[in-house]
Amino acid sequence: MTSSPETFTMYTTPWCGYCKRLKSQLDREGISYDIVDIEQIPEAAQIVESVNDGNQTVPTLVYSDGTSMTNPSVMQIKEKLAALGG
Repeated sequence: MTSSPETFTMYTTPWCGYCKRLKSQLDREGISYDIVDIEQIPEAAQIVESVNDGNQTVPTLVYSDGTSMTNPSVMQIKEKLAALGG
């Protein structure tokens, strides 16, 4: 998967309230992102576990530089995207 510096992948589940809230906030801010449901893609669950001490904690975001954040605020995401873009 190729990503521009201004995008990231959000690992999520359909039932995660934090994920739904973050998606809503990102959509309002016009921030683009890719979604991966870890319940549908076992390899994605392994990625989430690898950055969360073995836990399937969502939302987990993985950026184009390979770094990750777990349950970040929109402000944290904006700061990260600004750093990546510039």
